[in-house]
Amino acid sequence: MPPNPAQTQVRVHVESGPILLRWHGDVAVVTLNRPEKLNSFTREMHGSLVQALDHSEAGGARALLLTGAGRGFCAGQDLADLDFSPDNATDLGELIDTWFNPLVRRLQALPLPVIAAVNGTAAGAGANLALACDIVLAAKSASFIQAFVKIGLVPDSGGTWLLPKRVGLARALGLAMTGDKLSAEDAEKWGLVWEVMDDPLLPEQALALATHLAAQPTRALAAVKQAMYASATNSLDAQLDLERDLQRNLGRSHDYTEGVNAFLEKRAPRFTGA
Repeated sequence: MPPNPAQTQVRVHVESGPILLRWHGDVAVVTLNRPEKLNSFTREMHGSLVQALDHSEAGGARALLLTGAGRGFCAGQDLADLDFSPDNATDLGELIDTWFNPLVRRLQALPLPVIAAVNGTAAGAGANLALACDIVLAAKSASFIQAFVKIGLVPDSGGTWLLPKRVGLARALGLAMTGDKLSAEDAEKWGLVWEVMDDPLLPEQALALATHLAAQPTRALAAVKQAMYASATNSLDAQLDLERDLQRNLGRSHDYTEGVNAFLEKRAPRFTGA
């Protein structure tokens, strides 16, 4: 069996600062760590998150779990980190182009499953950060708020793309235009999240799911992401061609051979991501 590349990688642990990075086996657990500010984003926090994602990939993570410290997941942008002076106001377009858009693109492009464990408030860009992950788990205390309209803005960080595709145009417009809070239970009913659970169970259950996915054929999971996200803009013909090409490549992988042999031999497969 080919070695797991992650076994030869240096795994960085970050135990302090605005972003924490801990490892549980092949799972990289990234925690937004400004609990006194509901984990709202500053430029420093953005930079630390980029580094944590770099360390996760370099360390050979086979799954990534994103969550927030304290009583909230993320309240979006920290407005206190912006300049509102008339002659030197922060260019919000530049801020988005520099930090938020690359983050959303990267989460969707990561060749491994990304799970958001939403504890408490996910507001503004924080809500859309969760939606940019592949699977969203939520505590019963969680809520999702497209708060942008309350300060005269439009949803960003992919919100105008992610919301309609998850809940439909009518509900997306309602959430964006009212800025109303959506409870975890309603988010589950509307298809915004995968599962809702009691608050004490969220950390354990989210890590269990991430650990399960990390043991799966992660090359195939990366291809699932690629195909699903491409379907939003592909024609049926283009999607059929993409499925063919992905299947051709996966059919030559170690994990495909291992999966078939394990099935025929009636044993548990040992996937490596190769």
